Amino acid sequence: MIGRRPGPRGFIAEWTVTLLLVFFGTTTLVQAYVIPTGSMERNLLIGDHMLVDRLAYSAPGIIGKTLLPYREIRRGDIIAFRYPLDPAQTYVKRVIGLPGDRIHLDNQHVVRNGRRLNEPYTQHIARWADLYRDNFPQSPSPGLPQRARDMLEDNVQNGELVVPAGMIFVMGDNRENSSDSRYWGFVPRENVVGKPLIVYWSYDATTQDLMEWNVSHLIDVALHFFTKTRWERTLLIPRSQAAEVN
Repeated sequence: MIGRRPGPRGFIAEWTVTLLLVFFGTTTLVQAYVIPTGSMERNLLIGDHMLVDRLAYSAPGIIGKTLLPYREIRRGDIIAFRYPLDPAQTYVKRVIGLPGDRIHLDNQHVVRNGRRLNEPYTQHIARWADLYRDNFPQSPSPGLPQRARDMLEDNVQNGELVVPAGMIFVMGDNRENSSDSRYWGFVPRENVVGKPLIVYWSYDATTQDLMEWNVSHLIDVALHFFTKTRWERTLLIPRSQAAEVN
């Protein structure tokens, strides 16, 4: 999840955003978001403030096709999208399956179209087994939302999930700490907002402070801006990475 657009986070940070937006274009081209949860660790951290390229996956039109770098969504892309259960929220995950792909997990490992993926971008932190989480789509939990239950009822064939037309299957890189398509279903293609472009500021803050702006967080930024800013992540580019196939 990357939440809504971040509120005020300090004078220097706001000027950084302003300058970057001027450089890259208006908010119709790029938009600022903040990462409030750890579902994409190792690659995107809680407190990463980033710009999302809203044109990357848009329909180019006849003229734009030759002038701008539009392209189709690919497996391994990191995408920002409107959360299907609440479109007011924007999530960021990695694309695992495109229409026609057959997907299942075997002891935490993704198997796509009969071939096991080697995913160097993931991390596995859980010390306990979960049949559904680690061997999806086996043994679904009764607590899943209706949208996820419909996905499993309509799209599982021979123990594999088949991605239907117009849909995308996404997962977080922090596999045991990610609310993703396993739990709430496919992402409709039209929900895709764009592609994370650059981390313009990364600040060591809590999920609670990043979900909703509050005075205590503003004071924290004012007092600890230089010591809690992760300077090494400034201007980091979140890179898409296709999995290797075994």
